[in-house]
Amino acid sequence: MIIVGVDDSATSRRAVEWAADDALRMRVPLRLVHAVDRSPYQIERFADPRLPDLMLREGRKLLDEAEQIVRQRQPSVEVETSLAEGVPAEVLRREGDDATELVLGGRRLGGIAGALLGSVSTRVAGHTRCPVVVVPAERRPVYGEVVVGVDDSPECEPALAYAFEQARLRGSRLRAVHAWQLPVHAFAPEATYDMDEVRTARQQLVSDRLARFGRRHPDVQVVEDVHCADPVNALTDAGEHADLLVVGSHGRGAVASLVLGSVSRGTLRHARCPVAVVRPH
Repeated sequence: MIIVGVDDSATSRRAVEWAADDALRMRVPLRLVHAVDRSPYQIERFADPRLPDLMLREGRKLLDEAEQIVRQRQPSVEVETSLAEGVPAEVLRREGDDATELVLGGRRLGGIAGALLGSVSTRVAGHTRCPVVVVPAERRPVYGEVVVGVDDSPECEPALAYAFEQARLRGSRLRAVHAWQLPVHAFAPEATYDMDEVRTARQQLVSDRLARFGRRHPDVQVVEDVHCADPVNALTDAGEHADLLVVGSHGRGAVASLVLGSVSRGTLRHARCPVAVVRPH
């Protein structure tokens, strides 16, 4: 089942549309979830006995509108709604525990707000077991390409599996991006690096990583995109002409998983296309 977070934003509507299309491709049902968070209002100066009912009615209205969007866009998709109480990020993380995918609207923020990225989407993406797709409000043409970040970590494997499957379902080309940077000490005068040798080793790393998935998905056309660059810049640049950008999450343990890794966080902040963050199982 695909879970979609619903609120009153334009990005929420785009997330519902995106999830409806993906539910059709994946042949799974869809659940629309709205969380009613009373906590900001439970202080005396906001005391109003009508407030809980107003919040519930507004939440139900949002869910009904979202359900109508799904039924108009993809009539064959099975859809249900859920009105839950609690902090939205916590509600959605619980919902995502047994989900195939969790889809949320994202907000492009600039300045300090963009740097902090304190939104529900980034808080959920760092914790949820299933892939989390963050969909921007901007409507984009269909490019026929899925982009995935590749590195030498074990956390890359689930992201590759998800990206290959998305490319297969869409009939799209898969662009595997591996961006590497020389360590700082490499620029010392006494350091010697054979750049051709480094490039060859990096290219082999990517080819080896992709080989197993390519055998499972022989119909997926794969483009290996390997170059020396900042990983976030390389991925967001590739995402300019992609329908989906897939990155792995390197959060480890209770403390480390409180924040997303720098690459996944950077792509969520800068990419204009939908971004899927896939954590290790």
